[in-house]
Amino acid sequence: MPHRIAVLSQKGGTGKTTTVRTLADALRRAGLSVLTVDLDPQGNLSDYCDVPPDAQPTIADVLAGRAAFADAVHDGVVPANLQLAEAELALAGRMGRELVLRNLLRNGDGPADGVGGADITLFDCPPNLGLLTVNALVASTHALIACEAQYFALQGVEQARQVIDLARETLNPELVWLGAVVTKADLRTVHSREAVEQLRAAHGDKILDTVIRQSIAYPETAERGTSILDHRPELGVDYLDLAVELTDALDEPAARRKLTRMARAVRG
Repeated sequence: MPHRIAVLSQKGGTGKTTTVRTLADALRRAGLSVLTVDLDPQGNLSDYCDVPPDAQPTIADVLAGRAAFADAVHDGVVPANLQLAEAELALAGRMGRELVLRNLLRNGDGPADGVGGADITLFDCPPNLGLLTVNALVASTHALIACEAQYFALQGVEQARQVIDLARETLNPELVWLGAVVTKADLRTVHSREAVEQLRAAHGDKILDTVIRQSIAYPETAERGTSILDHRPELGVDYLDLAVELTDALDEPAARRKLTRMARAVRG
């Protein structure tokens, strides 16, 4: 059974899209086939992955019933653009609006049926907890929260967790919360260290061990269309560590071993 992971955050600026893009890169290097689905009308993941802005069809066409899921895959990405905002408005008036994405997958028109041979599908949710995020949670096997190492992260993680719990209790009882990954952390500062400590005190081992360090190198890689794993591997090793944690939770031992070796090689 392929894994489908909704990556969400309560607000923008948490490094969520960077996490989806880089995590997909790390998992692919470990031998897994990965499909990413851009569910944010801003289309940042699509841009980050160098999908042409005029690429058609998009996830909006899929949700509106104008295109098959398989036809919307462009080099491992199902892209999004501002048309997705219109598609979300149209979804709001439909019966079973929270189930649209899951039904597409269950009908053999998505990653559950092996589109692109995907072992793992990552949904890059919009930076809010609205209808598109709920659709992703209902369609997923797992959920991962991205949060920034700052004061308001505690509230954001709690709100996102409540939405995950609601989706699990009402529509997707099989949904597993993998935890929250702390991003954009400058552990040289007291503020970042205290934010991480508060998150761990509130949520225990649901705050993943890996902390993603803050660096200007991440926007540089987005601008250049390169991977942090190549551009600054000494920083990218954080995402290798994150991928190790996730493949352990997903019971993918072969990929976990490869990722562990890759991380060791970077560290020398």
